[in-house]
Amino acid sequence: MSRPKVLHIDKNHHLLLEGLESLGYKNVLAYDTPLSILLPKLKEYFGVVIRSRFPINKKFIDKASNLKFIARVGSGLENIDVRYATKKNINLLSAPEGNRNAVGEHALGMLLCLMNKIRLGHESIKEGVWNREEHRGWELEGRTVGIIGYGNTGQSFAKKLKGFNNLKIIFYDIKQNLGDDFAQQVSLEVLKENAEILSLHIPESKETSGMINEKFINQMQNPFWLINTARGKAVNTDDLVIGIKSGKILGAGLDVLEYESSSFYSIFNDNKKNSSLTFLKNSKQVILTPHVGGWTLESHKKLSETILDKIRALG
Repeated sequence: MSRPKVLHIDKNHHLLLEGLESLGYKNVLAYDTPLSILLPKLKEYFGVVIRSRFPINKKFIDKASNLKFIARVGSGLENIDVRYATKKNINLLSAPEGNRNAVGEHALGMLLCLMNKIRLGHESIKEGVWNREEHRGWELEGRTVGIIGYGNTGQSFAKKLKGFNNLKIIFYDIKQNLGDDFAQQVSLEVLKENAEILSLHIPESKETSGMINEKFINQMQNPFWLINTARGKAVNTDDLVIGIKSGKILGAGLDVLEYESSSFYSIFNDNKKNSSLTFLKNSKQVILTPHVGGWTLESHKKLSETILDKIRALG
């Protein structure tokens, strides 16, 4: 009897391949194979493992008529037509547990770097300038941190903040009764009234796209620092730039950008003359990283372990 085939569209940690082999699956590696070549053969596969190379849409799913699971080695499912796949009784697996610690640490690192002007101090010394007063920063103690989205990464960020003295941590989430020992659940209005730091931990959806826009920024009662390690499209970049220039946004740590391709592999090809992106790259109040918040050596392994455990649980 032939072993059920699993198609691997993106490269992941080797233990995932080894684990699937031990479960009796046959791995088929197609890391660089174009979608047009894959489509006619999709009916051969029992499972698909993907990160973000291309979307899994209705056309893909219809061609994969024998598919039993789609496993995304990442925290979200936004590149999969979830409704249609569910209708076809395909199990959808993701691994937010695998990189939540990495994202929480990255968000905290960006925040501390901004508030303590660490990057600016580093650049100043590289240029031969030793100016202490210009690099006087701010402390977290006594402030209020607002988190939007209290899933795996939001909770991870809150836990890391808990070690700071006299720090109030509040969050907003569309799900109710999520409050715990690390953060207090509040309405979005209360968050806007109190937060001095805003950290986003929300999935990409119609509801969250462009959520942080000019209206939202102006409704924040305090000048604030913004951290986004979630999805780039949650922030309207043009409005963000206006907010920074006006002083309403004191600084921004952005691991994700509105202009990213759906594969998360690039932003620059179509945006070389984008004035807002140029501003962000040159601003002393902004720190940018290339969507690596959940991209550590440890999470690389943990993401694959999580997916393997979930495939094993399917039986």
